[in-house]
Amino acid sequence: MATKADFDEQEWEAIQKGVTGAGMLVSLSDRDFTDSFGEAKAMAQSLGEQRGGSGSALMRDVATVRHSGFGFRTSPQELETETVDALRAGTAALQAKAPDEVGAYRELVLGVAQAVAEAKGGGTSDEERAAIEKITAALDAA
Repeated sequence: MATKADFDEQEWEAIQKGVTGAGMLVSLSDRDFTDSFGEAKAMAQSLGEQRGGSGSALMRDVATVRHSGFGFRTSPQELETETVDALRAGTAALQAKAPDEVGAYRELVLGVAQAVAEAKGGGTSDEERAAIEKITAALDAA
């Protein structure tokens, strides 16, 4: 069973940045400042559920995110590029060191993205669906 110790700092950062970036990418895809707080809360709740209920010890550690890896000055394009890169690098690291955890990571990332998309009353906009498709493609490309 893989643990956080099996990954170097760069790999671990990519794994976690992919998770938070996915949530933020969905949030920014359909911009409405009034929704930002609900979306942030949805992302935090989704990660909290994973920390407490995932069957994977590694994914519980992944869900213990200390920072997003993005700053206030990160542009939407930088956020998308860095998220896609992090998802690819994180998935590749998991495939190399913990292949049995790749499905759990995919589930975690897409779960966070979907929770953020549904934070605005349960519906998912076309822009949010497009962001989730980009996230899915990045996870599948690795």
